[in-house]
Amino acid sequence: MVHHLPSLFQRKFKVILCFLLLLALLVHIVLDLTLSAGLDSCGCTRKGEDQPSPALSAQNKLNLRILQDFSGSNSSLEKGVHSPEGVPHAGSRGNTPLQSHNFEPKEAEEKPTWTGRSKLAALFDHPLYKIPIPKVMKKDKLFATRPKMKMFVRSSNEWASSNKAHAKLPKHDANPAWLQFYTGINRYELYARHDPARLATMEDLAMQPIVSSVQKPGGTQLKLIMTFPNHGQALFKPMKQTRDQETPADFFYFSDFERHNAEIAAFHLDRILDFRRIPPVSGRLVNITKEIRDITTDRKLFKTFFISPAGNVCFFGECSYYCSTEHALCGKPDQLEGSMAALLPDKELADRRSWRSPWRRSYSKFKKAQWESDDDYCAEVRQTAPYDNVSRLLNLIDMTVLDFLMGNMDRHHYETFDKFGNDTFFLHLDNGRGIKKSTFLRLQLLATEPYRLSDVMRESLATDQLSPVLAEPHLKALDRRLQKILDMVEDCMKKSGESQEVLINDLKGQQYTSSELRDKRSSAA
Repeated sequence: MVHHLPSLFQRKFKVILCFLLLLALLVHIVLDLTLSAGLDSCGCTRKGEDQPSPALSAQNKLNLRILQDFSGSNSSLEKGVHSPEGVPHAGSRGNTPLQSHNFEPKEAEEKPTWTGRSKLAALFDHPLYKIPIPKVMKKDKLFATRPKMKMFVRSSNEWASSNKAHAKLPKHDANPAWLQFYTGINRYELYARHDPARLATMEDLAMQPIVSSVQKPGGTQLKLIMTFPNHGQALFKPMKQTRDQETPADFFYFSDFERHNAEIAAFHLDRILDFRRIPPVSGRLVNITKEIRDITTDRKLFKTFFISPAGNVCFFGECSYYCSTEHALCGKPDQLEGSMAALLPDKELADRRSWRSPWRRSYSKFKKAQWESDDDYCAEVRQTAPYDNVSRLLNLIDMTVLDFLMGNMDRHHYETFDKFGNDTFFLHLDNGRGIKKSTFLRLQLLATEPYRLSDVMRESLATDQLSPVLAEPHLKALDRRLQKILDMVEDCMKKSGESQEVLINDLKGQQYTSSELRDKRSSAA
């Protein structure tokens, strides 16, 4: 028995030694993998190696991006080549989540550009952007008396009536930003030029926790209605295409995806044109697991969630087009960006009327609309109610200018608040031949170098959480389209003279004439 003890100890010693060697090997492998991952994520290099340039780093991320074609999948966009150098993107690895970023409630026009001078601030300080609207009387307000929160909560969607929802809605400020926004709506504008409620609403859209997500019924493409703890609601349009992707020339206008960044850009452009007819919109990065799937009470929506072969969380919902596994919306792994637009008051409280646009498309692959082939069509429209009202026709032209600049060819309907009848502005919703003189002068101003449209748009969009919202080619396209509008109007004025048939004078004391602005533009060029 004594002779076997040394042999037993030797075997145990060998086993322990082998175990220690194996453990050391595993530790070495783990450390090596950890260091490699850390170098890749933070951009560090080993001693003696060259530091990669920011452009190369951005290009590497671009190469890793999963670009979506017409029938491909979707995923959130990482930092693109158009990001300002040194500005981290919320979707890039190693950065803090977008929801934790500090959203400064400052006026966009107060933020200077990289040149040290804000073109946006100068634009909004121009006399053309100080023209007062008519005095707002009690009858001109959407709500004659100050609205109370309880009237909106009572008329909200089916989610708000569920016990599960009410358990998540704590009592909040009796006058949240969205209610202030509703209070300011009147016959002439959705919000005032420097209304603090606009900024507060945009901040809520980007930062408020989401306590409910249900699918918006109807529509050709997927949209969600999201509810916040302060009872505010927003329309979420998820990203279906990367922000820098252009529509192929062979696509029909009714075949293209709705673009979330177009919704964001349309709001900023609408404000730059001084229309103020689009509800506030902010970009946002959404966790589709925690902020949609886990909290939705929409069973039909919940059933469409799945995990892709790449391990990403995806869903597709129910709609007329592009709601299938082939067109699923996928996160990275569950982060998906989109646009959040403030909802207008419920139609039960502020009814809206839908109008068919006289210049709508045929929505056919084989035939044209009447206005595309009938030279007398415009004259017929001007003699037909409600377009025999000059202001109604001019508002339609304003909307057409916005659509042309945005490349929106899908404006088949528009809406107005029923309370204001025909004498009110058009609601420019679902963005995704005579012209007002004020509109034309602002367009001329935006074609001059100090107020270049692409520059002020770039500066305005830089305040959004998803910046850069538009790629440089899209910004340059705005300048080209603006010049086409000006050339067309000026050509009409040359043929018929600067008469009321072309420019309808809606100004009571303008600071500039169109010829002065035209000279300014020529000298700047």
